[in-house]
Amino acid sequence: MINLMRTNDAVVLGLAESLLKDAGIHFFVADRAMSVTEGSLGLLPRRLMVEDGMADEARALLRDAGLGKELEPE
Repeated sequence: MINLMRTNDAVVLGLAESLLKDAGIHFFVADRAMSVTEGSLGLLPRRLMVEDGMADEARALLRDAGLGKELEPE
């Protein structure tokens, strides 16, 4: 899997998840359980991961939605 995004912004992450789900792109949010250790403050970033073969399509989708600045460098 490839890390597309690292963010602690729940709105950005939720939008990205929704877009990927609607497009049928399988993803995984890593470090979501870290909120338990941080007290649910949202201080630690979550990583949005996608399958290697879908990374280009996912990047294009998120860029088109205005989330390009949130993406990790290629």
